[in-house]
Amino acid sequence: MLTYFASLNPAALLRSCPGGIAQGLIWGIMALGVYLTFRMLDVADLTVDGSLATGGAVTIMLVLSGWNNELALVVAFAAGLLAGLVTGLLHTLLGIPAILAGILTQISLYSINLNIMGRANQSVNINKVSFYFTSNAKLLPRTILLAALLCVALIAVLYWYLGTEHGSALRATGINGNMARAQGINTNRMKVIGLALSNGLVALSGGILAQYQSFADVNMGRGAIVIGLAAVIIGEVLGEAIFRKNLSFWLRLLFVVVGSIIYYIVYVFVIWLKFPADDMKLLTAIVVALFLAVPYLKSHAKSSFGNLARRNARKAKEGA
Repeated sequence: MLTYFASLNPAALLRSCPGGIAQGLIWGIMALGVYLTFRMLDVADLTVDGSLATGGAVTIMLVLSGWNNELALVVAFAAGLLAGLVTGLLHTLLGIPAILAGILTQISLYSINLNIMGRANQSVNINKVSFYFTSNAKLLPRTILLAALLCVALIAVLYWYLGTEHGSALRATGINGNMARAQGINTNRMKVIGLALSNGLVALSGGILAQYQSFADVNMGRGAIVIGLAAVIIGEVLGEAIFRKNLSFWLRLLFVVVGSIIYYIVYVFVIWLKFPADDMKLLTAIVVALFLAVPYLKSHAKSSFGNLARRNARKAKEGA
């Protein structure tokens, strides 16, 4: 045991933290997309596992073809919009349950991504192409700054949009679809728009991630929905713990990104502890399960029925 702790190098952990923060910010964009469907539409959209890889594949192939980096990200965002549009149409026009529609689109995107790249993965020679988002240790501060500014800009746009009449209709669709329809809202249209915007953000995140790591892989989005949910739940639990009832909507959006950063800092810490890399998905699932359980456990602890049950149990023990 002493030998194990002696092998851990605190300096190595500190050197890894900037990379964790950069990845947390990049995945935070994906988490904002997951938040749109998970909280606004009350749907866990599994399309994201495919659309994130689509964004990466489109970006890398366009860059290899000589396209401008920024324009490649715009096209990646558009590709994500199309992926979400397909899921939305499968759900609304064909009556397929949202979660199954997402699975169908995700499976389709696997083949589409292979066709886009021509093989399972494609890489870019970083000596010939200069990216704004890079894992180069010397340029990490610039990557963190740009990713943070982009996250703030996206939060501002989402906050503005969801406060408009159109955005309010989307939120109403997720809160109570029957009431929204009674108010004349086309809920099917809102669902399609929400799914499209969500996957557009996810694909944008995938494009930036591909630039950050200088390659795209057909499996790079595997488990993305779990990471997105982890970021959303961690951010909400932390935000409510700090601000309680004063947690405004824009702070919720901000804490989604904060949750993503915390997730990746924990990820870096676990790797530093030399946990097997094969167990990371299991640890992620455990973390998500724990944070998902927190709101329920808190409400159960505060409920009058729960308090009454505990008082009766104490009285029974005292009587015995």
